[in-house]
Amino acid sequence: MAAEPDIREELCRLRARVPQLTGALVASADGHVLAQDTPGVAPETVAALTATALGVVARLSDATGQGEFRELLVRGVYGYVAAYPAGRGAVLTLLAQDRVNVGRLHLEGRRSGVRIGELVDAETTAAGAPRTAPAKPPASALSLIYFRPR
Repeated sequence: MAAEPDIREELCRLRARVPQLTGALVASADGHVLAQDTPGVAPETVAALTATALGVVARLSDATGQGEFRELLVRGVYGYVAAYPAGRGAVLTLLAQDRVNVGRLHLEGRRSGVRIGELVDAETTAAGAPRTAPAKPPASALSLIYFRPR
């Protein structure tokens, strides 16, 4: 992917703005890693699990009439996993320490998702790929999902 250096640069800037981030990656909606900065974590696994979580979120959102995916936040004992849309067919996944300011995490995650989405969508359009979103990934169980509509 030609946009990978620009995406990685945005991930580095994001990690500088939110020092409590321990990792960040961008993946396609079907779980393929596009760019990553996830020391100590298998990026392919996180990308695949994010795609699966998006399937669950889409079903939950449809079932409750809340609209399309805006963000996902999972809180564990040791920290957070947050996901934000990044254009038409990608997602930004962030890993953060438990002491992160969640409001700041959301603010910066949303902003970076928009910037990265512009990069991914520009490359997709330039490559002549269709402008439609990919099929929804299969759903599976998650232990904790917080869906926050806009």
